[in-house]
Amino acid sequence: MKSHVRDDRLDPGLLRLIGVTLLGGIMGILDSTMVTVAADTLADELNTSLSAVSWATTGYLLALTVTIPVTSWAVGRFGVKKLWLFGLVLFLVGSLASALAWNVGSLVAFRVVQGVGAGVVDPLVLVILARAAGPGRAGRVMGMMGVVLSLGPVLGPALGGVVLESMGWRSMFFINLPIGIVAVLLALRVIPAGRPLARGSGPRLDIVGALLMAPGFAAILLALTAAGERARFAAPSVLIPLVLGVALLVGYVIHALRTRRTEPLIDVRLFSSRGFAASVAVQGLVGLATFAVLFALPLYYQALHGHGARAAGLLVAPLGLGSALAMPLAGRLSDRLGARRLVRGGAVVAALASVGLTRIGADSGELWSVSAAFAVGLGLGGVGAPTMGSLYRTLPPEKVPQGSSVVYNLNQLGGALGVACVALILAAVGSGAAAGDAGIGGFQGAYWFVFAVALIILAISPLLPGRPESPAAHDARKLDEKTREPLSG
Repeated sequence: MKSHVRDDRLDPGLLRLIGVTLLGGIMGILDSTMVTVAADTLADELNTSLSAVSWATTGYLLALTVTIPVTSWAVGRFGVKKLWLFGLVLFLVGSLASALAWNVGSLVAFRVVQGVGAGVVDPLVLVILARAAGPGRAGRVMGMMGVVLSLGPVLGPALGGVVLESMGWRSMFFINLPIGIVAVLLALRVIPAGRPLARGSGPRLDIVGALLMAPGFAAILLALTAAGERARFAAPSVLIPLVLGVALLVGYVIHALRTRRTEPLIDVRLFSSRGFAASVAVQGLVGLATFAVLFALPLYYQALHGHGARAAGLLVAPLGLGSALAMPLAGRLSDRLGARRLVRGGAVVAALASVGLTRIGADSGELWSVSAAFAVGLGLGGVGAPTMGSLYRTLPPEKVPQGSSVVYNLNQLGGALGVACVALILAAVGSGAAAGDAGIGGFQGAYWFVFAVALIILAISPLLPGRPESPAAHDARKLDEKTREPLSG
């Protein structure tokens, strides 16, 4: 009985591990959004165009996306601790080099190095925490991690603006160094070493799969990013990488189902599990809805209320705050109640709050939109943490790295798709409406889109796992399976 109680607590050792892991992971989460506010400054300082500077962000995201699938294989090959330290050090090297960049070409190259480091560290955050938490504490631990994931995209631009105006653009990269050095020193003491495979043993890297899947995800991300920038899909710069990316991913699925010589980077048979497929889909939709609101709200405050970039960024913060408040509570409840009912409730809250956002106009006070955005954050946070917990409860331990890879890639794609769809809606309504109604109608259309996403989450929620097993029932089932093995063999 004591072992069950102990397994159900967040003991001091686990809390230390969570803190150290999130300290290392928060750098990449913040860095991916901080640099976006410095585009104009970088273009002036480096004497180049905005389109060239945009590759400092795009190159980072593409490098991250390409690296994540390979990380899922490398976990078993090299062990969690070695891989974590390698990713942190590589990210710090890229940060230092980016701070010392002398032109836009060198900045883009060093940001790619940063992106590779983040592509190692980011999915390992989930791997480390999921393994340490176990099924009985997955919801609570993922809820705590969700606080960082929720606040990162919101605080990144605001923090970037403060650092940029007070200390200059190079400080946006230098600031990673003290945080990263502390994270490395603490990781040496706290992160568990794991058990890397002996040299020559274990599955070889699925090179064919890597050459299909990693560029496939990257091409789709590039297409969606271009669609968001141009506010249209019918452009060669969007359609060519989109078709190429889909073709590569289809090729990967065929390869993964047929290969016998190596273990695929992502076992696509995982999607035959209803719980896993539903959890991954809901998590991708949460990313889509979150980034749709994150993209639309600052534009609304700037275009219709005349606020500057810093004020608009601060007014968006309640979205992340709502999510950050909801996630720990929802995660804790999901360990007892399961994901299904909590996700259903969160989706309803997000849908109703989105309807509230559709009522905004040019003369609406900021209090209305801030309150509605806070409620959207509460709803999406109530969806995110239970879904993450259920995802890792459905996976066997050896598949956790693959699950993390899928979640991170779909979150990236969902975010890019959300931005692209909102940009498309704003452009379509703006071109088809009268001048006085174009701005208001476009933003209202964007929030109806978020409402539709919340309804899709609500429709998927019955497919999510219900109440999880108690520790005693879980152990009894495992013991029963062991006693049956000799008979079935």
